Amino acid sequence: MASVKIENVTKKFGNVVAVKDLSLEINEGEFMVFLGPSGCGKTTMLRIIAGLEAPTEGKIYIGDKDVTNLTPKQRNIAMVFQSYSLYPHLSAYDNIAFPLRIAREKKDDIKKRVIETAELLSIEDLLHKRPRELSGGQSQRVAVGRAIVREPTLFLFDEPLSNLDAKLRVQMRAELAHLHNELGVTSVYVTHDQVEAMTLGQRIAVLKDGLLHQVGKPMEVYKDPNNAFVASFLGSPPMNLLETSKFDFLSKYGKDRILGIRPEDIEIADTGIETTLNVAEVIGGEIILYLKLNGETITIKIDSLEESRLKPGNKFNLKFEEDKIYLFNADTGERIRG
Repeated sequence: MASVKIENVTKKFGNVVAVKDLSLEINEGEFMVFLGPSGCGKTTMLRIIAGLEAPTEGKIYIGDKDVTNLTPKQRNIAMVFQSYSLYPHLSAYDNIAFPLRIAREKKDDIKKRVIETAELLSIEDLLHKRPRELSGGQSQRVAVGRAIVREPTLFLFDEPLSNLDAKLRVQMRAELAHLHNELGVTSVYVTHDQVEAMTLGQRIAVLKDGLLHQVGKPMEVYKDPNNAFVASFLGSPPMNLLETSKFDFLSKYGKDRILGIRPEDIEIADTGIETTLNVAEVIGGEIILYLKLNGETITIKIDSLEESRLKPGNKFNLKFEEDKIYLFNADTGERIRG
């Protein structure tokens, strides 16, 4: 196990700046998630930590050691990719054992560590199979096993669950969380999926356009966002963002501001802001309503509603919970506090 320190890292590809002066400390034994949309710089930053890319500026430390100019092999890291990258001609056993054989470990030690790893991942009955005989979830477990067996000081995960169906993603999230609790190895996990970030991360680092916008515990970032981007990126459905200048009823909040409120913090009332239903989505035990107001869409999330009221064109009066309102600067998007 080791801590990771990212110190003023910038990465440029020609005229494109993928990462901009990013600094972050990841604690020993921590599960850190890099979260952000496509092109935000999260995978580039992971590759820089791994040594697969060199920073244009800045330094990377693993523990107390400056590893900026070291090869991936010299960093003692293990990486799990979105694609499983298994050798198709090798069995699951041989795929897991491969890095140990490259390191010229003893045959008995290799067998012992592969079996222990397989038992940890509940794939001991699959070790004789080749990748084409495995399901997506089984293949991903083998790929994780190949990383674990090396006993690295740092795990790096690059969107490892993206190729799995919804049910398997839920299962694998739980298994990855369990593995981290068992092994305690410092882990950095890249995803664009906020559910993965919120459920797996002990802390999350939210990135956009190569910039680190906020870092903190998942619920801290959710409840106390630094800016409109972070507020809207976390939450499903995302936070409603309304420009105060476009709505008379928001004028009391000041001009040149954006009002933010989460869908679950808006109530249907007898009187209030009048809106028109556009679409209703019934999702298990909750209902999401998409309502039109002056050409803008307002989303609310409720537990139940009479079926007769779910028809497009129906009118609804809304009430905002005042203490759940966020205000942001309309020009910069930065949070206005106090």
